[in-house]
Amino acid sequence: MPISVSVRTYTGETLATCTHPAIGDLCQQAESLALPLLGYVDAYDDTWFNKSQMRLLVPELRALIDSASAPEAEAAAEVLALAEQLEHKPHRYLIFVGD
Repeated sequence: MPISVSVRTYTGETLATCTHPAIGDLCQQAESLALPLLGYVDAYDDTWFNKSQMRLLVPELRALIDSASAPEAEAAAEVLALAEQLEHKPHRYLIFVGD
């Protein structure tokens, strides 16, 4: 199963999910660029990001939208849309769900 991304509340309720097939490739690209957050997503476990970490993660996603291949850029745009949901309400997390 490929990596997916979810927005969850602190109680575990899933609010939104992205299952774009290029998310894994996007994370590999981020790793090759040594990006400090997205580059360390674990493909085999869950990686959680909180609201304060969005200050770094959002610019990483925007940079990848501009520089990645078309499928990876689409995945980055979908993940960015999920990340923006963390700005609106407290106690939400962006979770990369590994295989």
